[in-house]
Amino acid sequence: MSTARTRRLIVGITGASGALYGVRLLQRARTLGIETHLVATPAGILNVHHEMGLGRTELEALATQAHSPGNVGACIASGSFTTDAMVIAPCSMKTLASVAHGFGDNLLTRAADVTLKERRRLVLMVRETPFNLAHLRNMTAVTEMGGIVFPPLPAFYHRPQTIDQLIDDTVERVLAVLQIEAARPTEWQGL
Repeated sequence: MSTARTRRLIVGITGASGALYGVRLLQRARTLGIETHLVATPAGILNVHHEMGLGRTELEALATQAHSPGNVGACIASGSFTTDAMVIAPCSMKTLASVAHGFGDNLLTRAADVTLKERRRLVLMVRETPFNLAHLRNMTAVTEMGGIVFPPLPAFYHRPQTIDQLIDDTVERVLAVLQIEAARPTEWQGL
């Protein structure tokens, strides 16, 4: 008799604009019963506070477990700790470059490296524009390693009326990419 393991998701939040994506992902994962492991960089914490008015304690309370970026010995730094996927939302260009070049110099980038080496889904919601050639090459490198580059570009075909609807649809699309059956992205209805 086997028992089903609870799904585990690592969520990274960096200093790029768009902290709401990571926060909403944590909130939605909780409603779906997904165990979440949060790693927020110092710049990510600043951004969450600046963009949303949340402090570190409030942010960390949204996750099942929060990890310090300096704790490279945390469970999520090991491939033997089974997770289903990792999403970095938002993902700064610095973090993208670190992942693209295998710099596991903090827990966030180490966990991303482990996710790739274990052939698990890694989604990077890159959030800087315009892109320069280094950004594009780093995105290509991550894609070639099996990662998924997912800039949070909003869809408008469903005629969203609020920013929350735009954010929610993007988060649901990310959950669909992670093959979460309960994901509810807005479907195109045609003309």
